[in-house]
Amino acid sequence: MAMLMSTVVLSAKPVTRNRAEIPAEYKWDVSRIYPDWAAWEEGMKTLDEKIAEFGTLQGTLAQGPQAVLRAYRLYDDIGMLQYKVYGYTHLQRDVDTRDQDVSARFQRVQALFAKLGTAVSWFTPELLAVPQETMEQWIKATPELGIYRFPILENYRQQKHVLDEKGERLLSFSSRLNQAPAAAFQELSTSDIKFPQVTLSGDRELTLSPGVYQQVLESCRNQADRAKAFEAYLNTYAATANTYAALYNGVLQRDWFLARARNYPSTLEAALDSNAVPPAVVATLVDTVRKGTAPLQRYLALRKRLLGTETYHLYDGFVPIFKVDRPYPYEQSKELVLASVAPLGADYQAKMRQILNGARIDVYENDGKRSGAYSSGIYGVGPFMLLNYNDTLDALFTLAHEAGHSLHTQLAFETQPFATADYTIFVAEVASTMNERLLLQKLLETTTDPRERFVLVQHAVDNIVGTFYTQVLFADFELQAHRLVEQGQPVTVDALKGIYGGLLQDYYGDAIVQDELYRYTWARIPHFYNSPYYVYQYATCFASSAQLYRTLNTGTTAERAAATERYLNLLRSGGNDQPMAQLKKAGVDLTQRATVQAVIDQMDELVAQLETEAARIE
Repeated sequence: MAMLMSTVVLSAKPVTRNRAEIPAEYKWDVSRIYPDWAAWEEGMKTLDEKIAEFGTLQGTLAQGPQAVLRAYRLYDDIGMLQYKVYGYTHLQRDVDTRDQDVSARFQRVQALFAKLGTAVSWFTPELLAVPQETMEQWIKATPELGIYRFPILENYRQQKHVLDEKGERLLSFSSRLNQAPAAAFQELSTSDIKFPQVTLSGDRELTLSPGVYQQVLESCRNQADRAKAFEAYLNTYAATANTYAALYNGVLQRDWFLARARNYPSTLEAALDSNAVPPAVVATLVDTVRKGTAPLQRYLALRKRLLGTETYHLYDGFVPIFKVDRPYPYEQSKELVLASVAPLGADYQAKMRQILNGARIDVYENDGKRSGAYSSGIYGVGPFMLLNYNDTLDALFTLAHEAGHSLHTQLAFETQPFATADYTIFVAEVASTMNERLLLQKLLETTTDPRERFVLVQHAVDNIVGTFYTQVLFADFELQAHRLVEQGQPVTVDALKGIYGGLLQDYYGDAIVQDELYRYTWARIPHFYNSPYYVYQYATCFASSAQLYRTLNTGTTAERAAATERYLNLLRSGGNDQPMAQLKKAGVDLTQRATVQAVIDQMDELVAQLETEAARIE
């Protein structure tokens, strides 16, 4: 690691939160999408024209394969324009949510997308009016239709959930209304929220933005300070809990409406069917993890003992057990991440270098910028990454995580036509968590300090806690919350707190103090509002990447090379097959309880390793 540090020029994290004062090399360049707003306006105009053109194709599909091909090619043109007009606005909105001009343009995009939904509502019912046997003959006889084979046949698979033309048109009118709860949550939790100020020991005055709050939990050794920050931060959400509950009720009611409208017996089945994921996969995941919480509780007991606290709270779960004073400046972190992916080959590494050094990353926190991190791909342009980098070990792993998403996007875009380039959420977290595993491996290889090695193993354990146990707890919450509306039960603050409090007891037991404010956690989780039934896939992807990582590191040289190629082919495959089938080709079967149990067993082994290492250090 020391050698890596000497080869780069380390740049200090900007002290300013004023975006204009942050150097350009730490901000993404959206001119790759459009050079200016005038060009974006032209894109919007062209998109509007193509939407109108698509409407003129209604009634033509039965004419034969050329008519179907024409419709799909035009839809591709529309889809690629959608990526661009949406990306140009949402990237600029997310770095300053206070900019009302950008927000207004973003709303125009949403309105145009709603118009598109109505304009294409006839397409699937009309396509399905052609017998499947006839359609398959057309595809076989028309090579140009071959790239659309998978999406076409997926329509037939889901045929019983497609309404007639009038029904699809009516549902299309609700698209903007369906976005309202998430949009209101975004404004309440980002634009209008007033993050609290706290004074910690040493008279440190801080404004607890999400990034600062997380940094306090990760770096502050004083439990009283962590408690003070936790109470101030969670009370910010508790103060408007009734509004959050009303917004979440809107999400739940919307999901139940759409499920029933499309003849699904539950919201879960409606959410899973588009990817052909059996509901039993989620049921097995939740049941296996609920029965496998002993290693988690054992780890928390170890943390309590080593931290020397009389009580243990969830806000004590982020501070390292042993203190290692090592910052991870962004420039150094880029080199570490690049070095860590060498096992995936020179081409993968070269593509990552291009992304990390190509004005595609918005690195640091600034006033008005949304919290968290993501990678967003724009077909024909490539991926963009949003970070709120703060020089911590967690920030380093977040960089590796999002870079994994970006490489997945890059490989899929390079390999797949537009029709099958977009990979599903179900496989989306495989590449990101694989990158984290490779980074941990690299750090352990280059670190000899026993305390630092303990911290890194602890990070591996914490990764299982955060990406596996916590996400399954979240998925469990979503299942129970959706059942409230499915059973006609009221959705109130008390009802949601009751569900969440019960889960805290079920998963953590007596290993933690059941702080009342943590029962409000549901109010601040963006995925609950933006993408319901998303989070369980973090856990399934984590289990998948764990199995793939083992195959990449076991066996003969030839076997490891073959496993690496299967993994890269998974990334290149984009969305050209059902995700369960894609994972099986790579060597993962998520229908097996053993695939999930293996992560729990790994957690148990790592906690045992921590106990042994702690005894040596002590």
